Amino acid sequence: MSGRRSKTKRVLAIVATLLAVLGALLASTFTAKTLSVDETQAITLPAPAAPPAAMRVRALRAGSMSSSAAFAFRGGAFSDERVFSMGGVLVEHPQGRLLFDTGFGRNARTHIEGIPWLMRATTTFELGTPIADQLRASGFDVSTLSGVVPTHVHWDHISGVPDFPGVPIWLPRAEHDFIASGGRASELMRSFGKLEVRPYDFPHGAYLGYPSSFDVFGDASVVLVQAGGHTPGSIIAFITEPSGRKLALIGDLAWQQEGIEQPTERPWVSRMIVDFDAERVREEVAHVHRIQRLIPELIVVPAHEPRAWAKLVQ
Repeated sequence: MSGRRSKTKRVLAIVATLLAVLGALLASTFTAKTLSVDETQAITLPAPAAPPAAMRVRALRAGSMSSSAAFAFRGGAFSDERVFSMGGVLVEHPQGRLLFDTGFGRNARTHIEGIPWLMRATTTFELGTPIADQLRASGFDVSTLSGVVPTHVHWDHISGVPDFPGVPIWLPRAEHDFIASGGRASELMRSFGKLEVRPYDFPHGAYLGYPSSFDVFGDASVVLVQAGGHTPGSIIAFITEPSGRKLALIGDLAWQQEGIEQPTERPWVSRMIVDFDAERVREEVAHVHRIQRLIPELIVVPAHEPRAWAKLVQ
């Protein structure tokens, strides 16, 4: 009997040791770690943009989430509760009106029920007025939108798509294929049924170190580049306003500004839930970090960073 008890104690000790090791490994993925930055690739500044005087940019909030900074970037504290903005950016150009991302839509409460359980367990949600309703209340005819342009097709960026019936949804071909390939990350977009989708490519030249770009209006006021990783077809929208102010809408390349400033990535748990290609995300984060160092006045806007959003609404 004593031999059996001794064997049980040894097994329990081994299990306890393994759990301690696994716990230490998991904890290490939350510790601060700066990404390496490749300084060998030259970044050439583009020719000056020529945005028309009538161009306008408007930020529209449509809800928020709250969670710990520890889940947003490596080195974030569990005690540091962060707000994650939800919304979109409306660009009104004489050649067309584009809405980048939608934030929470009218059916957001139902959409939240479909996200991974760990994210629901570690997050609180606050639903705001959907963007479509905000625009209608201001007298804006949403049918005049040239397109809704998601930075990527995760649920919190396309929740409001059904609120804009008949408006084309602009998607890079890589993101369009990502939706068609199935998988939970693009499930909500498929659930919307048949949409008027406008697939687009990047037919124009190199831009800030990206090999190709899409100069939407031909005046460099809105330039899209592909920055896959978070999803295969994730994009960044570089916007230059008539005032000369420069914005970079980076979607979920980083969730909070520390991700770009340090630069650093999300902890392992978050990466496993949301990133399609974590290594590509690291490369893209480091590249945007270099761009911001090159252009200090550039306002880099992670889609869920309220401090960056505050600059947009000034």
